[in-house]
Amino acid sequence: MERFALEDLSQWLKSKNRKPMVLRGARQVGKTWIVRHLAETHNLQLVEINLERNPNYADLFTDNDPLNVIENIEAELSIKVTPNKTLLFLDEIQIAPQLFSTLRWFQEELPQLAVITAGSLIEFALNKLDYSMPVGRITFYYLEQLSFLEFIKASGHDALFKKLVSSKVNTPLPDSLHQKCLRLLHDYCLIGGMPEVVNQWIETKEFDSCLKIQQDLLATYRDDFHKYGGNIDATLLSRVILSISEQLGNKFVYSRINPSLKIGQVKKALEQLCNARVCTKVFHTSANNLPLGAETNEKFFKMILLDIGLVASQLALSRLRPSELHDLIIGNKGSIAEQFIGQQLRTIAKPLMDSQLFYWQRTGGRLGEVDYIFQSGTRIIPVEVKSGTSGNMKSLHQFMADKKLDLAVRFYSGKLKLDTINLKTTLGQSVSYKLLSIPHYLVEQMPKYLDQLI
Repeated sequence: MERFALEDLSQWLKSKNRKPMVLRGARQVGKTWIVRHLAETHNLQLVEINLERNPNYADLFTDNDPLNVIENIEAELSIKVTPNKTLLFLDEIQIAPQLFSTLRWFQEELPQLAVITAGSLIEFALNKLDYSMPVGRITFYYLEQLSFLEFIKASGHDALFKKLVSSKVNTPLPDSLHQKCLRLLHDYCLIGGMPEVVNQWIETKEFDSCLKIQQDLLATYRDDFHKYGGNIDATLLSRVILSISEQLGNKFVYSRINPSLKIGQVKKALEQLCNARVCTKVFHTSANNLPLGAETNEKFFKMILLDIGLVASQLALSRLRPSELHDLIIGNKGSIAEQFIGQQLRTIAKPLMDSQLFYWQRTGGRLGEVDYIFQSGTRIIPVEVKSGTSGNMKSLHQFMADKKLDLAVRFYSGKLKLDTINLKTTLGQSVSYKLLSIPHYLVEQMPKYLDQLI
């Protein structure tokens, strides 16, 4: 299975100013696998220390001299460590968060040794630290689940993958390939991008066996909170996760989870799930200027789950016949499409940053909403998500007129094309702008298309 992140990690490995890396991401997105694959690809000795399996190994790092630490590791594991030919991997570092402070000594005194740490619930550990992180001496990398294009490649469609990544705005796919991509997209909506589930699908093509793994993953996320996240009722966590799937595409309302619960309880559970990267908050922005996060309204936000396959599991979509699933994706007001687009937008954000998602909603008076607001360089790009090939875009037209923007993106089930929109809004304002319409399966190519147009 090929992961696009491997190229980024390889560049980090070759960097002259390499710093110890903290690999972040939800449980089971493939962090351990990709570190092992990185070492194998570059013919490095992998020294892997799993602190959840061997918590006592944290004592090997109590010395601030990294050479002494290496001697401790050699003595404990009965190995020989050659720094410039070794990758030191500290897995599940949230078990011993005090080790974060020791990373600075590797960067300062033993830079020739490549060091990666990882953990599924690092955010909990960071929030509990009573000392400062070695700012400027470590780097972060965020790993997501498999994107749709990674799914295409992992499924053995190499030629189709090459066709998709070489696509251009003025050259839409032939009808047969377009339909093939839509069928694969429907599969992805059920399978999602969690590596274990994708592997199961590739081996068996059985939805039921994939569903079992998805349900086990959701149970694992709930169990994690009892170890690292504090005392939160498992039933509440389950209800919050389910409610995220049920409220996709809409402003998130706490009371819909359980009207009898205090808002504070629900907020805490949702925050913990966000910290564990089980879900992502889509922030409201006024979208007047950059940065988009400077003009948010905390009362307005939407939620998406980590992975569309987990949404499918929650909503029992795999029980539907193919025609029923197609109708649901096309006809449920775009909420499944919004989940898909949102998680793909996370994958194309800069992985060295904790990517944030934004949307716009009118907060008073008339109704109006733009599904996502995307930053491309110094430009604000509104993104409309349609599940089918049509649908009104009154809010987008008015948004473009109000913000005086000249380029917008629509994701839909039609073909790639560029149109010029000239019309009057429902308020009678004249508006003219370019609309780039992109099929859902090409969302990861959006930055390339925007570069072609800007």
